[in-house]
Amino acid sequence: MLTLCLDIGGTKIAAGLADPDGALVYTATRPTPADSGAEQVWCAVDAMIADALRAADDAVAAVGIASSGPVDLPNGTVSPINIASWRGFPLRDRVATAVPGLPVQLGGDGVCMALGEHWRGAGRDTRFLLGMVVSTGVGGGLVLDGAPYAGRTGNAGHVGHVVVEQDGAACACGGRGCVETVASGPSMTRWARASGWSAPPGAGAKELADAAATGDPVAERAFHRGARALAAMIASVAAVCDLDLVVIGGGVAKSGRLLLDPLREALAVYARLDFLAGLRVVPAELGGQAGLVGAARLAGL
Repeated sequence: MLTLCLDIGGTKIAAGLADPDGALVYTATRPTPADSGAEQVWCAVDAMIADALRAADDAVAAVGIASSGPVDLPNGTVSPINIASWRGFPLRDRVATAVPGLPVQLGGDGVCMALGEHWRGAGRDTRFLLGMVVSTGVGGGLVLDGAPYAGRTGNAGHVGHVVVEQDGAACACGGRGCVETVASGPSMTRWARASGWSAPPGAGAKELADAAATGDPVAERAFHRGARALAAMIASVAAVCDLDLVVIGGGVAKSGRLLLDPLREALAVYARLDFLAGLRVVPAELGGQAGLVGAARLAGL
């Protein structure tokens, strides 16, 4: 038996088929239609579903969906910030209509990423995990006592909006000083440019990481600043949830030790409670497939 899994974001739509052990036996991706109406985006999702069902060489037993959010699990709707035409879009019901007779489970992309890493990735054999994606934004999801924790509406784990600077920059969420305003790729790049980093037009987080790796002092400070903000957020979330592991993925996290070394150093300063002494921070293992794997796991719970 197979599980059909979907991972829907503002940049791409991914579909997969997972076997009972969580191995993906089929995957496909396509760009999310840009600046399109709600039905055009849905048509792209519907086509991905149809292609996956045609590719299945065994019966499909269930469907799991990871969607960028916010999500509204009680009503099965999604309002992704990065898909402007989907506001209160009835994604769960639409998918259920496309796969008649199959159970459909919807989750936020952050919790599905965390669940995927917990099942098949860097979080195996842990019970209390925060999964994070540090990229154009800072997202996250929680696995608590071995189970995904979605919260009241399905949006628990939005760690990118933990406040780390009380008088900090305005955030897209409407607040100020969120960790996303400091540690996301665009935020680090913006701070580096304002602090004197000389870079060609269009340079982003990758070029910033390359500059830091070659010893550019401003680029290095940008990574240290972002790492400290992430460490402060992790220490706060870990204290609340009594975590034993943090798994970090995403484009900025691909910089490896440039981010992780100063993050771990700062975490040792911020996370001083005795029960946090064993807290570990490790890189993700599943890359872009974590959401699909987590969606498949969600469908099987």
